Amino acid sequence: MKKLLLVLICASILSIWGCSSSSSSHSQPLTVKTSIQTSDSADKPSAVDPTNSIILEFSEPLDMDTVEGKISLHAVKAGGLLVSDSPPMEIISDSQKPKQIMIRTKNGANFLSGEEYKLKVSMDIQSVYGNTLKQDFVRYFATDYNFGYGSDNIPELGNDRIMIIIISDIHMGDQRSKTGLYGWFNTNSAKLESFLNFVRQMPNVRELVINGDLFDEWVAPMDSDTFNGVSQSEFVDMIVAANKSVVDAINTIIRDGNISVTYVPGNHDMLVESKDMQRVFPGISEARDNVQGLGAYTPLDHPEIIIEHGHRYDFFNAPDPISNRSITKTDSITPPGFFVTKIATTSDLESGKSTFYRQQLTDAAGDQYQYYYLSYWAAWELIMAQKPVQESWDDKIIKTGIDGYTETYAIHDLIPYYAANNSPLDVNLYKEIEDTWNDRQLKNNVPVTIPLDIALLAGAFNPALDAQSIYQYFTNPSSNRRIVIFGHTHHAIMFSTDDHQIYANTGTWVDHGNPSCTFVVIIPQKDDQAVTETVTIYQYLDDNNLNKIDSAVITN
Repeated sequence: MKKLLLVLICASILSIWGCSSSSSSHSQPLTVKTSIQTSDSADKPSAVDPTNSIILEFSEPLDMDTVEGKISLHAVKAGGLLVSDSPPMEIISDSQKPKQIMIRTKNGANFLSGEEYKLKVSMDIQSVYGNTLKQDFVRYFATDYNFGYGSDNIPELGNDRIMIIIISDIHMGDQRSKTGLYGWFNTNSAKLESFLNFVRQMPNVRELVINGDLFDEWVAPMDSDTFNGVSQSEFVDMIVAANKSVVDAINTIIRDGNISVTYVPGNHDMLVESKDMQRVFPGISEARDNVQGLGAYTPLDHPEIIIEHGHRYDFFNAPDPISNRSITKTDSITPPGFFVTKIATTSDLESGKSTFYRQQLTDAAGDQYQYYYLSYWAAWELIMAQKPVQESWDDKIIKTGIDGYTETYAIHDLIPYYAANNSPLDVNLYKEIEDTWNDRQLKNNVPVTIPLDIALLAGAFNPALDAQSIYQYFTNPSSNRRIVIFGHTHHAIMFSTDDHQIYANTGTWVDHGNPSCTFVVIIPQKDDQAVTETVTIYQYLDDNNLNKIDSAVITN
């Protein structure tokens, strides 16, 4: 009797503590997970690869008598209307897997690409223990397009040309850059030619956008005359001659007339004028601002999209129509990034290292002018630490011959210095560049003014540049952009905001990109009733294969 009483007492205690075997295992609400990524927001569905089935994994074995008619999956159009031609679905259960339910198309075909899907699991479904979901399980996802090769179209698009492809940062240089092994674009030339031929054959492509740095007029060692003694226009011809196959492939697309080709200026080709672009690529479209070296492009009928290189937000690489004009005696716009590139090119060619001598900076606190020169000086410290050279910083070794510059300069001409004890910092080139930053932004059509330190950071830290898509467009009350595309950083990346906006960076085609040969594809709504607009980053591989890096969807 005492033994029985102890058992009853223990059982009661375990029950109170939630440890009894009968109540602890089966008193929790039923939960469910999906085999694909889904979202609880109809306005921000998850993007998934083409598939013909979804697995629902429940936390407990199901009472199959409660399942029928309680699970639904269907495509939805604008306003929540069902897609009439959506493949019919079937619900499959397996007695060997009592916690799983499969939803699949009856004919084995994939779910329709470019559509948003709504998945609903009713809270009326019960487990064998009688437990139910807390509420209806409702999730959303959108199926990405199966982007193929050759002349085959995307079935859901038919022969409609709506696809927009964006590439950037090719950095074609002259023959010297190839022979001297300092150019950034050489071994990937054949890949780009193959890619352009692939684009040309795709019946769904409407536009090809070249988003800056098609030509490279900056990459050359310090001891090299940048334009090799010829004019800027003649130097473009030298680049064209060294990259004839790529130029020919672009011109073939233009001549076909099926795909429009648009060029947006970058920083490394900011001096290339429209007359030279039209001479090299007859019929190409150009998206240029009212100031040289900048441009932004919005495809026709798609005001939600903005495409620009991104260098206008980078202190070292934004056009500088203010500094050094008393030196060049021309309307020069070349920013400090040009000199940084020449130093970096020499550094990459050299195996030796030099030591940065840190000057003692004193009595600068509270002086705004001094503070900003310190920020500029600190940026140069970082540059020279990352790209050291063997040459003395006092030697006149940086040849120019570009944009009105004719002299040969020393590295110390670029770095702020103390002229005397207790004197303010001074600099030989780009005097007062920190004080004129706001004026430069105004001239460069920057929508939202950027503090100097942020602009300096944007030149060295990719996320700082990418973040300008948010400040300049997504949170700017004067902007209605929902898709922003930059280049410039050579780093392909994508993110979306909580307000259903997408940013993507096109990456690069330079030989040593990580990764390289990347591009962005935008597929807008395919008809008036469609919901989704997809943005995808791909990498072009050998043997005509693609690697999908990331994808996102917004609904309209």
